[in-house]
Amino acid sequence: MSSPILKLFDSFQARLSRNITLWIFASLVVIEAIILVPSYYKEKQDLLNDLEEVSEAVVNSSTRWHDESMSEVELTRKLKNIISEPVIKGVAIYKPDGQSLLMEGEFPAIEISEIENIKDCQLCRRRLVGNRYDVAWSTHKQGVEKIIVIRHDASEIQPQLNRYIISIAGLVLIISVFVTATTMIVLGVTVIYPILRLRDDLMAVGETLNNNGQQHPNFYAMSVQRRDELGEVLQAFNLMFKRVSWEITERKRAENKVRAEQEKSDRLLLNILPEPIAKQLKEGKSNIADGFTEVTILFADIVGFTKLSEKISPQEIVTLLNEIFTGFDQLSEEHGLEKIKTIGDAYMVASGLPMPRQDHAEAIAEMALDMQQEVAHFNAKHQANLSIRIGINTGPVVAGVIGTKKFIYDLWGDAVNTASRMESHGIPDCIQVTESTYKHLQSQYQFEERGKIQVKGKGEMTTYLLTQRKGIRC
Repeated sequence: MSSPILKLFDSFQARLSRNITLWIFASLVVIEAIILVPSYYKEKQDLLNDLEEVSEAVVNSSTRWHDESMSEVELTRKLKNIISEPVIKGVAIYKPDGQSLLMEGEFPAIEISEIENIKDCQLCRRRLVGNRYDVAWSTHKQGVEKIIVIRHDASEIQPQLNRYIISIAGLVLIISVFVTATTMIVLGVTVIYPILRLRDDLMAVGETLNNNGQQHPNFYAMSVQRRDELGEVLQAFNLMFKRVSWEITERKRAENKVRAEQEKSDRLLLNILPEPIAKQLKEGKSNIADGFTEVTILFADIVGFTKLSEKISPQEIVTLLNEIFTGFDQLSEEHGLEKIKTIGDAYMVASGLPMPRQDHAEAIAEMALDMQQEVAHFNAKHQANLSIRIGINTGPVVAGVIGTKKFIYDLWGDAVNTASRMESHGIPDCIQVTESTYKHLQSQYQFEERGKIQVKGKGEMTTYLLTQRKGIRC
């Protein structure tokens, strides 16, 4: 008898058994608490309903007195008799329009302005304030147009609820202790004690491995034949070694796949961002921004593409636009320029960043002239009537990458806005440049002075039209 008792005592000393005990006890308490909360409120409502029954009797009496055409003096006397009862502490009677008819005892907390739709309700409003319980009644359905607000003594409700909670809590505690103790005795014999012996076996295995397997202790797990989950644990060790070996192989394969995907993403990143910027992002830098004292920016817009898109399918729109912009991309790569972005059928490219260059304006001029030729070739190939409007400006900008998703290398500054205005205020099939760009190119390219034009957000500006190649004069 002593050995099983000692074994059971040892099982209760284990951390696992203590945790199980705690969880079982806590679960029972929580379950009982979940049951107790609604029963508490039900008990509370029952006690309040008892007060309402007394209140309803007062209302019925008041209605009966009204039918008997009782005088106000007699009615007041009877109300005083009612208030002398221990439960009723005050009565207030109102007309439906809010005029006070009679008030005796304590003044209820419910105001007449809070009561609405007296014709649709009998018990119109309740309010528990401290140890007072106020109830507003409408006697409209009894044929009397009055509102009666009655104040009750509710000081005995909370003590009764406290006694109710104590009795239920004591019962919950007894049940929880009994169920927990019974469960732990059963678990200790059937589960906890075998697990503790299995733990000893695992520690013995570790010692055996340290001694190069020279000792073979008498394992409890080997001396007991179990056809349950504990017996399956021993078989799981062999499967675990196989699983670990397979996981190592798969991990190496996954690492190679990740490496290949990383190289693919690096190539994709270089298609989106300039190489110096992409390198900084890979190094973990954020909010990359650099200032450039002088760059040249080109904005171009395909004139007539919107009308063309109304006549063809979306797939054809994308195909044609892709053909035009692919040609522009090839030109920007040939001239060593940095494509910034496309917005609909607009194209933006810059020269002199992220690596500064002395001939930034000349490179953009060549790009602009070649873009006109590219659109002309497109028109001849597709029998289209598209034209391109180009605007160019030279000046200082800030360039960089912001945000954490969908990276884009972008430009900011007045020079960018002015270049955009040159395009939007330009002439189809013409290249409009600002005076700053004109000064860089006037010795190498031919221009026509357009004169002063009104530019949105800039006022009057003197602009020029680049006309180097024959057949593209404006």
